[in-house]
Amino acid sequence: MLLRTTTCLALACAAGAAPHNPAPVTTPYNPVIDPADFGGPIDNPYLPLKPGTVFRYRGVGDDGKTPELNIVRVTHRKKRIMGIEATVVLDRVWANGKPEERTLDWYAQDRHGNVWYMGEDSFDFEHGQWVRNDGSWTAGVGNGQPGVIMLAHPRRGDAYRQEYSPGHAVDQAKVLGPGGKVATPFRTFRRTLLTREYSTIDKQFEKKWYTRGIGVIQEDAVTKSREHSELVSVTHRH
Repeated sequence: MLLRTTTCLALACAAGAAPHNPAPVTTPYNPVIDPADFGGPIDNPYLPLKPGTVFRYRGVGDDGKTPELNIVRVTHRKKRIMGIEATVVLDRVWANGKPEERTLDWYAQDRHGNVWYMGEDSFDFEHGQWVRNDGSWTAGVGNGQPGVIMLAHPRRGDAYRQEYSPGHAVDQAKVLGPGGKVATPFRTFRRTLLTREYSTIDKQFEKKWYTRGIGVIQEDAVTKSREHSELVSVTHRH
């Protein structure tokens, strides 16, 4: 994989090897993407995105009280971004039974197993209609650069950019290590991976628990917000 960053070790770059962390939190941030290194299914153990899979999450909003329902559907659709066929994932949120947010997320996996985030088209439901919000961005357009949403081999202490479009989306994550036992309405998971995400735009920290074969099973805001979400069901449709 000819994927290099400004922090790639000279020896590894010279050999054409992929760095362990291809999206480090650096400034400037300029990952070099080769479309030939992408393709095939997104089957990273901690973030498998098989078309037809539907994840349902329930929890509460920022105030810690308003019930929220989040349905994430991996579609069969593709979007070509930077010469890469990205998988389209539809993410919808209802607050207190009313539509609140709708987002099309675009993901692609490189041949090493890193899952890249290629951008999003995000809308808020306001006054009876969907309005595109400022969080929308596309890799390769304007100042948008792709980030990694899940590393192929996450290790404690890894810090990486998840998305990069200054003024729109600049989330980054750090692997905290094993997350221990997590009980959700769907199932109790004994082994998990815990990450902490941070946005320099809204100054919000969030913890996410992942498990192999499923992906995200629980999310908790840990700063000013009291948002909480946990997995309720996973279904598969053709």
